Amino acid sequence: MPSIPPLPSFRAAGRRSAKPLPRIRIPTARAIVDCAVYVDGKRLRGHFSHSAALAEVRKRGTGFVWVGLHEPDEIQMGDIAQTFGLHALAVEDVLEGSHRPKLERYDDTLMMVMRTVAYVEHELHTVSEIVQTGEVVVFTAPDFVVAVRQGEHSGLAGVRQALENDSERLLLGPGAVLHAIADYVVDTYVEVTQKLEVEVDLVEEEVFSPKSQVAIESIYQLKREIVELRRAVSPLATPLQLLGRPDTPLPKEVRRYLRDVADHHIAVTERIRDFDETLSALVNAAVARTAVQQNTDMRKISAAVAIAAVPTMIAGIYGMNFDHIPELHQVWGYPAVLTLMAILCTTLLVIFRRNKWL
Repeated sequence: MPSIPPLPSFRAAGRRSAKPLPRIRIPTARAIVDCAVYVDGKRLRGHFSHSAALAEVRKRGTGFVWVGLHEPDEIQMGDIAQTFGLHALAVEDVLEGSHRPKLERYDDTLMMVMRTVAYVEHELHTVSEIVQTGEVVVFTAPDFVVAVRQGEHSGLAGVRQALENDSERLLLGPGAVLHAIADYVVDTYVEVTQKLEVEVDLVEEEVFSPKSQVAIESIYQLKREIVELRRAVSPLATPLQLLGRPDTPLPKEVRRYLRDVADHHIAVTERIRDFDETLSALVNAAVARTAVQQNTDMRKISAAVAIAAVPTMIAGIYGMNFDHIPELHQVWGYPAVLTLMAILCTTLLVIFRRNKWL
């Protein structure tokens, strides 16, 4: 019989033929939300790509470009960085995301990282996430502004529209855009803290209401969200203070506006710190209230056990198998024992109620 040649291994063949799929390059324009050229406080008509817009500004020798991006990938951000000359470390920070608010300077380009927040509408004690966070990174130079957003709730279309309706502020250049974005971010902090203040007040009212039952887990959940909000908001104080210093390459009028934003930010930070302290006090109050309630329950249980112990003791005595128990063979023994049990239990009940144990 002729031998059958061995068949090739399908698994090995599959491994040899498997090749990594080529990465699809998504055009940079897909990540650009808006790109415009501003000259003399007005937006030029027409649509520009980011490279054409920068070329137009540098050809005119005046004005600036404002490019807004939403969650660009590595290739798209690399294209933007090459066009506008952004530092590699700054690009790396943008791609990594979730950084603490900070301000850095690369030659004549300022990079400012800001955390954005949004309040999640919900019913009290029903969800685990109350505050959503995102990020905005703003690059400013004498002739351009590049704003990169991370997250769905941090849209800047309203900021752009407001500035386009105020040509005097746009005349201040890219610094005015940086101020407008920072002011918008801090205003969202104010809105979120106002909504959280209502929620904290409701929890406080429930904790101190006489007949309410507030789970401590709900207070811890709210406190956790306050801590997350504080971590997103508080570090922005240092960048705002640095922007208000005279050595910052921003117009004097813009620095004045930024100092006002810093004042608003300080007020928000203090309010968030007050929320944290209030919730810590509410946790202690809820724990103390739970302990008091447990003590009250234990007193009621002890009183009930004491009342039940009297007939149990008497029934136990007369349930013993002794021949000589005086009342055991009397006609009046059974009703007399029941009457004694009723009198003793009633006496204990009256005593416990007078002492507010029941």
